[in-house]
Amino acid sequence: MTNTPSLTLCQADYAHPQHMQALLDLLDGYARDPMGGAEPLSDFAKAKLPQALAARPFMFSVLAFDEASDGLPVGLINCVEGFSTFACQPLVNVHDVVVTASHRGQGVAEQMLGLVEQLARARGACKLTLEVLEGNTPAQKLYRRLGFDNYQLDPAMGQAQFMHKWL
Repeated sequence: MTNTPSLTLCQADYAHPQHMQALLDLLDGYARDPMGGAEPLSDFAKAKLPQALAARPFMFSVLAFDEASDGLPVGLINCVEGFSTFACQPLVNVHDVVVTASHRGQGVAEQMLGLVEQLARARGACKLTLEVLEGNTPAQKLYRRLGFDNYQLDPAMGQAQFMHKWL
């Protein structure tokens, strides 16, 4: 892995047009990738997401721009603040991790996750959570290197499984 020295990271400002365009473009690219479901973002999501994110103080995003490439947006992480009832403290779920193909393997995700951790600590969060597809071994390797592990309370009960139900 090599670091991208010209990388600029920031917490996205949902009212900033350049930040929102970068967020939408990166998220759409991720949605089109097999790891994101291989379908583009809907027109509805593209139109409504800027206002929806801005209206939710429990959401935050981190963006990465490559200044050597005229400020090209190359990375995005969307986060959702939740709450741990056992710890009685906030937690932060790392919901989307996106790095453009041209910048993978250069430390972009690791640097963005470092900023996410700083922002989570500033919110008083007790932990970070995330879900990753079984087939995404490069991401799993990164997350484990950064201290993430599969979730379990009692080894006899096994590891937690991420599930969902559409409403």
